[in-house]
Amino acid sequence: MAPDKLLGFQKEISQIPDVLKLTFGEPGFNVADSIKQAAIKAIEANRSHYAESQGEAPLRQAVVDYFNQRYHLNYQSRDQVIITSGVTEAINVIFQTLLAPGDGLLVPEPAYGPYFSSLDLAHGVCISVDTTIHEFKLTPAQVEAAIEHSEVPVKAILLNYPNNPTGMTYNRTELEALAQVFKKHHIWVISDEIYSELTYQGQHVSMAELLPEQTILLNGLSKSHAMTGYRVGFILGPEDTISEMQKVHGALAFAIPTFIQDAAQMAMVEDDDRINMMKATYQKRRDYMVEILEGLGFTIAKPAGAFYIFAKLPVDLGTDGHQFALNMAQVAKVAVIPGECFGGLPSSQAYIRLSYAASDEDVKAGLTRISQYVTALRVNG
Repeated sequence: MAPDKLLGFQKEISQIPDVLKLTFGEPGFNVADSIKQAAIKAIEANRSHYAESQGEAPLRQAVVDYFNQRYHLNYQSRDQVIITSGVTEAINVIFQTLLAPGDGLLVPEPAYGPYFSSLDLAHGVCISVDTTIHEFKLTPAQVEAAIEHSEVPVKAILLNYPNNPTGMTYNRTELEALAQVFKKHHIWVISDEIYSELTYQGQHVSMAELLPEQTILLNGLSKSHAMTGYRVGFILGPEDTISEMQKVHGALAFAIPTFIQDAAQMAMVEDDDRINMMKATYQKRRDYMVEILEGLGFTIAKPAGAFYIFAKLPVDLGTDGHQFALNMAQVAKVAVIPGECFGGLPSSQAYIRLSYAASDEDVKAGLTRISQYVTALRVNG
């Protein structure tokens, strides 16, 4: 396995004193008090023994009810759900269930870096599809071409929308066109929709609504409820496939803690006000960051979701995003992630990813430092 580039870059800059980080997708909000109290109550009630491996039945039912209501899905049973240790474990469970060694996985790039490590662990083959030429959106024609030219059997495609690192998402018409191609070729759709609640334009449409018999849906509570440290992920899909995935989940993690599951169940019944507040805050930060970066000459496809900006360096600042990000961290004391951390596309090398999940203060301070740094580079030639 190759080392994870994102973690590697974080380590590379970790010793720089006083560096301000616009790097990780770590929500700058605390967990709601009601959710914290549910965890405390569970601990005090000695909910500290082994949980049901697939997930506590009340939580799995709450997940079914939540996603059916939220995204017009039609899951019939809590047996169609596995509760995992975050979406990271969920990805590994799915890959190791669906992919035999040598099977191909279509991956629209740029893409979240740890996907590739998980694919290595499953001995699958990455079939990269370059979305930079279509403003980071996958097209049906690209899927057809990738399948036609693949030298290995294509078993599945990994969709992530809203996307990390680009913030791109799809509307219903675009998803319906993609679903027709997936259905035609009988490939699994691994749909990572962890940022579904952070959709800024229109309503999020789940692939599990359009192609339920071929879709494995991934979601969780890290981004929507700021519960990154709780490590709660969900896999939803056809019951017979879920039963096979449960074998792998049982071997990898067995179960997540019972008191964490009680907290997650509380999150499932929380009202929308807090989620809407966080989303509105992110949207304001996005607009502020886009305005500043575009004023500096960066090229940006305005994000429609998540909390990242994938910005292309201005021509006069070169095409080496890694060196730019490293120098800026050392000189300006502000850290961003190089585009090379999100797959192997040469076209991503000239990009950097900035997160606006940090606090308002950090976002403003970070953009001030970036502006001063870029201005100084230009003045000094």
